Amino acid sequence: VVVGVGVHERRSIGGSFSGFLLLVSPSGDDNCTQNRPLTSNGETNGITDRIIKQLEKEEARMTRKRQRAMEKLNKYEESLNKLQTKKQEYLNGGSLASNPPGGNFSETAVRSAVKAFLWRVIAGSVTFITSLRFSGSITTALSIVGSDFFSKSFTMFVGERLMNKSQAGRKSGADGARRSLAKALIWRLFAICNTLTMAIFISKDLSVASKIAGSDAFFKTGLMFVYERVWAKIEWGKEYQVEYNL
Repeated sequence: VVVGVGVHERRSIGGSFSGFLLLVSPSGDDNCTQNRPLTSNGETNGITDRIIKQLEKEEARMTRKRQRAMEKLNKYEESLNKLQTKKQEYLNGGSLASNPPGGNFSETAVRSAVKAFLWRVIAGSVTFITSLRFSGSITTALSIVGSDFFSKSFTMFVGERLMNKSQAGRKSGADGARRSLAKALIWRLFAICNTLTMAIFISKDLSVASKIAGSDAFFKTGLMFVYERVWAKIEWGKEYQVEYNL
């Protein structure tokens, strides 16, 4: 029994639609009704197309990620194959090549940074003591040390990286004594000029500044040579380049 005809509007994922609803009560009771929306094939196809496009977009993104991962995997496999080949050649009777002239290693940037920072702590302590002795002022001594702490640390780091490009004075996997002495003298020439300039600017006294820079030059040159010799025996931060002869 048809008890009524009306219009019903319903929201869906793709938008809204309107259609006729038949309110039917088989038992004749108005309270027991069932609404059935009328859908169109055009709207259903539109929703399906949008879902497919979204899935295709996600599929393309995952394909690109898989391609990048495969490229990385191929690089790792190539490096691993080279390493395994060298290892097998050595096991089959190859021998380590003799050290190339000047040594067979380089220093990492982290090693250079640590060396520069630790030296600045040691050298800064010496400068503080000499500055305090000749100026008689803790404020002046702290100002001289603090004025160039970071600048000298950075400058020494750059110097270490430049020196690392040269193999002169390297032998048996370590810096030789002559190389350490040369580095100490080169650095001290720069540091004297820097300390003298800052001491004059802060203390306003050429005599005091000269004493501070002079005592630094004498004491720190020997101290840095010892510092370099200690680091020459430290293996951390060295990258060895191993060659093979068959």
